[in-house]
Amino acid sequence: MGADIAAGRRSRTAQGLAAGAFLGPATCVVLVTMVAPLLLLARYSANRYSATDLMIEAVTPENYLRFFTDTFYLGVMRTTIGVAVLSTLLCVLFGLPLAWRLARMAPRWKGVCMLGVILPLFIGSTVRTVGWMILLARGGLMDIATTRLFATRLDLMFTPTAVIVGIVSFNLPYLVLTMQSVFDRVDVQLEQAAQALGAPPVRAFWRVVWPLVLPGVAIAAVMCFILSMNAYATPVLLGGPRFQMMAPLLYWEFGTNNNWPFAAALAFILMGTTLLLTVFANMLIPRRYRA
Repeated sequence: MGADIAAGRRSRTAQGLAAGAFLGPATCVVLVTMVAPLLLLARYSANRYSATDLMIEAVTPENYLRFFTDTFYLGVMRTTIGVAVLSTLLCVLFGLPLAWRLARMAPRWKGVCMLGVILPLFIGSTVRTVGWMILLARGGLMDIATTRLFATRLDLMFTPTAVIVGIVSFNLPYLVLTMQSVFDRVDVQLEQAAQALGAPPVRAFWRVVWPLVLPGVAIAAVMCFILSMNAYATPVLLGGPRFQMMAPLLYWEFGTNNNWPFAAALAFILMGTTLLLTVFANMLIPRRYRA
């Protein structure tokens, strides 16, 4: 009996060493490339800014207090959250039926439609945003179409609407692909059984399918929200200099104003706000659907 226990312990030790050897290099890479820069950024956020010395070593909360006591920066954060929430809701609204239809499509057509969803991902976000600039600008295709059809000019460039359109077009393929894989795991026979018992297709979806896919839809929405909160190229190109969001503001403080301490504080505030809102959104899901 004692020999069996000792052998079991040696086996578990060997497995632990093997797992450590397997995961050790990846863990070191993560620590060096992600955790270490975050720690350095946290240290920078506690320093002081000087126009001559740029950064003075200190331990002060003045960078965070500057953000939370200035109505301009609080307004930028409200704008960022509003754009991210609205973009996420639109992505879920447009992506949900697309993902469900893809999951229930015949295999020979499913591959073609999936390729259509994936193709935009082969084009960089900046290139796609420039395409939207051509469409939405004064004298662009949409402006010309509305002028000829309705005799009114459509000038959407440098507006929140243009920014939301650009962010939705960028995030929608990711959300559709994620939700489509969730719908794929739901057995079609469940819907057929509900309809056989007299439930209309819409009622069968909301009462049978929706509770099963809700956790996966929440994960896709969270991913979309995080991408929207940290969008950079789209607000800069489609929103213009007057439209401010957190990511462009952070870059301006870091690259143009050379205020590294305040830029580091902005980075941590953006990360913390995104994390808190993500946790809050997860709490809104009923407990019985989280398992």
